[in-house]
Amino acid sequence: MPLNPGARPGKSSNSARSDRRRLAVTVVLLFAIVGVFVVRLIDIQVVRADTLSADSLGNRSVEQTVYGSRGDILSSDGDVLAGTVMRYDITISPRNAGEFTRTTDAGPVTVTVAQAAAEIGAITGQTGDEILGIITDSLAANKNSDFAYVAKKVNVDSLRAIKELSIPWIYPRTNPSRVYPNGAVAGNLVGFVSADGEPQAGLEVGQDSCLASTNGVETYEKGADGVRIPGSTVTAKQVVDGGDVVTTINRDLQWFVQQALAEQAQATGAAWGTVVVQEVKTGKLLAVADYPTVDPNNVSATAAKNRGSRAFTDSFEPGSTFKTLTSASVLDSGKATLKTHIIAPYRYKPGNGANVNDSHRHDDEKLTLTGVMIESSNTGMSKFGELLSDQQRYDYMKKFGVGTPTETGFPREDSGILHPYEKWDPQTAYATMFGQGLTTTALQVSSIYQTIANDGVRMPVTLVEGCRQADGSVLDKADASGSRVISAEAAHATSDVLEMVYANSWVASKWEIPGYRVAAKTGTAQMPNGKGGYSRGYLVSVSGFAPADDPQFVVSVSLADPVKMNTSAASAPIFQKVMSQALKKYRAVPSGTPAPDLPANW
Repeated sequence: MPLNPGARPGKSSNSARSDRRRLAVTVVLLFAIVGVFVVRLIDIQVVRADTLSADSLGNRSVEQTVYGSRGDILSSDGDVLAGTVMRYDITISPRNAGEFTRTTDAGPVTVTVAQAAAEIGAITGQTGDEILGIITDSLAANKNSDFAYVAKKVNVDSLRAIKELSIPWIYPRTNPSRVYPNGAVAGNLVGFVSADGEPQAGLEVGQDSCLASTNGVETYEKGADGVRIPGSTVTAKQVVDGGDVVTTINRDLQWFVQQALAEQAQATGAAWGTVVVQEVKTGKLLAVADYPTVDPNNVSATAAKNRGSRAFTDSFEPGSTFKTLTSASVLDSGKATLKTHIIAPYRYKPGNGANVNDSHRHDDEKLTLTGVMIESSNTGMSKFGELLSDQQRYDYMKKFGVGTPTETGFPREDSGILHPYEKWDPQTAYATMFGQGLTTTALQVSSIYQTIANDGVRMPVTLVEGCRQADGSVLDKADASGSRVISAEAAHATSDVLEMVYANSWVASKWEIPGYRVAAKTGTAQMPNGKGGYSRGYLVSVSGFAPADDPQFVVSVSLADPVKMNTSAASAPIFQKVMSQALKKYRAVPSGTPAPDLPANW
């Protein structure tokens, strides 16, 4: 049968339609699959891009603290009393701690974890087992632990040695640390910080707002092997270094004063002692020494009770050095002059019921105010002191700074004890005339003498000049304005009588300073026993200034219970040495006029 002339060779029409359907389905499936990928891609790159990026970065990004540098504490001449040096913390990534290949001159060498641990320990002073224990303990707490301390605050030599080991899972971090280059010089003033860098005492605490730094934060990325990726570091928070505290202390003079105090305190068996050197015209403290003292580099070597500065924190009955304030007050009031007459008995019983006596028995003495000061008569001073009312004397004491902390802002500074005059009992009303019934600090006594030496103008007691910033500017500058307490005439008269005391004292041979006129007064006071009474020990002191005709420096010395010499003769040699050194160091001009000669008797 002949073929159909209308038929085409190849597939049938049904087969063609089937192919077209399969193609359409394939295209639809292809578009569906592409659509799924597009939707997934949009979800990853657009919808959840930030979240996924953060998660990814978190898996490889490391954040670490960048330590700021604490400011320095400086002497007046720029010497560093407390400074900061760079130390380094050695940290590891426990989860990445494993053996590695080290390149040596002899070729590649495989280093085990145990061997690496032993090498680290040989540098840090630990055993290899201790290092392995750090790794094990860290992984036991967190199997993915990426951080652990091996050693803190190693020096730069140790850092170099550790870096030379080329251990890939070790990461040194900078950590500034406190040092005190001058050791115990001004140690009781400077104070110290804890092992963690927290301020603990002295100026480190009192000036922390200036000294403290603000730590920064930086992040970096690491690879799968835990190694830091170069160039990936980003600063998240800028570090801010602390400011420098500039003190008024002269380092060389401070050292000398501490030596002189320690030598005499040990020679006399004193429990403790203080010496204050103050500049008359400015009120600046040039030296404040304590015995015993503390080396901030080795705090534990000093008993806790001796780590502060008693010149600021301990008050005591000043005794006869306080008679100077009473004399100045009476002279300023115009109630008496240096030549005014009184009769000073051994015992005096005023009408209010008080009972006052001198330190040794004697017949009635015809004394002037000058004579009362030379003899250091309690009964004589009582007769002059009662020329003023209790309120008047109290007001003078407050103006001199008694009962109030000084302007230094030193931590835990004692205000001393000065009860309101309305609360004085009859005995206290008279005892306060000659340095009993109240307490003062060594700084307050020095300030009293500074006021008299400075023509009656009290200057703020200054220990810190200010906080110096990185750009050289100085913030929180000390107040340099004075306040008049007594008239210049009264101050000069008081200075004259103190010169007479100095020249006629029984310890004159122990405190003479050739070429200079000196105004000074000694004192001896019983020490409290902590139970409301007095112990058998004494606090012996001397305070004064020189040159008396042009005062430059005040020196105030206190020795507590010098059992081998329990008199003011114990403190006089310190006064002589320290005042001589101050006059010499600052090249004070020798006195050019003779000292006054005033009558002591009538």
